[in-house]
Amino acid sequence: MTRAATSGAARPGRGSALNATRRATELVEATDGRVVDLLVVGLGITGAGVALDAAARGLDVVAVDAHDLAFGTSRWSSKLAHGGLRYLARGQVGVAAESAVERRILMTTTAPHLVQPVPMVLPLLPEVSRLQGSVARLGFRGGDLLRLGTRTSGQVLPPARHLTRPEVLQLLPGVRRAGLRGGLATWEGRLEDDARLVVAVARTAATHGARVLTRCRVVTLRGDGADVRDELTGRTGVVRARAVVNATGVWAGQLAPDVALRPSRGTHLVLRGRDLPGLSAALTVPMPGERNRYLLVVPHAGGLVYVGLTDEPVDGPLPDVPTPTENEIAFLLDLLGTALEHPPDRRAVVGAFAGLRPLLDARGRTADLSRRHAVLESPSGVVTVVGGKLTTYRRMAQDAVDVAVRRAGLSCGPCRTSRLPLVGAAGPEGSGPASEELRKLPQRLVDRHGSEALAVARQGESTRPVAPGVDCTAADLAWGVTHEGALDVDDLLDRRTRVGLVAADRAAAVPAAEHALAALRV
Repeated sequence: MTRAATSGAARPGRGSALNATRRATELVEATDGRVVDLLVVGLGITGAGVALDAAARGLDVVAVDAHDLAFGTSRWSSKLAHGGLRYLARGQVGVAAESAVERRILMTTTAPHLVQPVPMVLPLLPEVSRLQGSVARLGFRGGDLLRLGTRTSGQVLPPARHLTRPEVLQLLPGVRRAGLRGGLATWEGRLEDDARLVVAVARTAATHGARVLTRCRVVTLRGDGADVRDELTGRTGVVRARAVVNATGVWAGQLAPDVALRPSRGTHLVLRGRDLPGLSAALTVPMPGERNRYLLVVPHAGGLVYVGLTDEPVDGPLPDVPTPTENEIAFLLDLLGTALEHPPDRRAVVGAFAGLRPLLDARGRTADLSRRHAVLESPSGVVTVVGGKLTTYRRMAQDAVDVAVRRAGLSCGPCRTSRLPLVGAAGPEGSGPASEELRKLPQRLVDRHGSEALAVARQGESTRPVAPGVDCTAADLAWGVTHEGALDVDDLLDRRTRVGLVAADRAAAVPAAEHALAALRV
């Protein structure tokens, strides 16, 4: 048989549920000597997207990660699906247009349950000169042209507009009043959570037959597969594949030494909503001395506010989990304080997180490097996808699979992911018994799980918070174990839910997470 003759037939799926039993079964299959069509290394948003794209085309896929779903950079974003306004201001029209297209696909087709519109308001304070305000207004209009050009309706994202002073104060009641002369508003997509998006993509890939294997470390990577080690048992094995995609992001060079990256660290603060009361829009504050960089202050439905972000070059060894510095925290707090009537102090910071961006190596500041992605082919045969950003993961995955398919001579169908809803994407709109039942559930359960919220609630676990003020229920934890592949407390609290962003909330939720793992492990 030729390579093409062995490919293109979809592997029967086992549904979307990921759990310990399925992992054990599929790890044995992946290392039993068979040759699969594609091995994907890395299960952040890009790797999960590659696995889904390839599996949906009918390829036999194994996707592995040394840690967990969304363990790396993907869970440390600003929780926004950007339309590319910042890139448009730099003249990177192609990158901006790609972002706007992918934002529309996320909000209308693939994940409308996980991405909702949020107004982004730039208060016209004295620090924003009239010239700067005019330039920002032109930029917002350019963003509107992108929105219209990508067929994103005003019902999905309203058009940009000027706000009067009272309108700004209604949306941002804590903003500084002295010298406020109104504001500018545009709309972006706000993610329910970045890690949940990764989980939804990975589970959808599993529905199409992909073997999704966490805690499976690649020891040696080759163009025809990899030596792997089960991090739970220490057992080693070999995954044989006709094509290999390296989607490990900022760590890509550790598996493909010919890939050159310039990592940068972006830090966010986590505040309680009560410290910025009444915030119903995202606040944007220009960074001093920068033309198109802004501080973003984004309120979240779970009662937290994310404040970010920095852009600092990173040298030396790359940590698995970056740590924000006190200087970065102070910088963000100081800048936030310039826009507020009563600025929060260091005691209001209940959490902080940092992510590493996998920027393509080039001269200049990391803040100025292009966010365009690249698909690179190594002499070994490994295909590496790097650069880019969370919003454009689907297109990155499509390009990577196209190259891998061509290089290996695989036969498969075309990319389908622009039309493929993720698990949970069917929302409560419409009529009928199921819609009525969804409307009766706690809103936060529906926010997190979309149309799957009914199944989550029907497990019989409580849909009340596991502790006062903690945005997590026993039902969420049970579903994380039985359907979302959580193997330990860290998986549940740091990635399936985001309770771990606040240390005090995490400590309160640990007993419930331990109970779910002990009682429900599948």
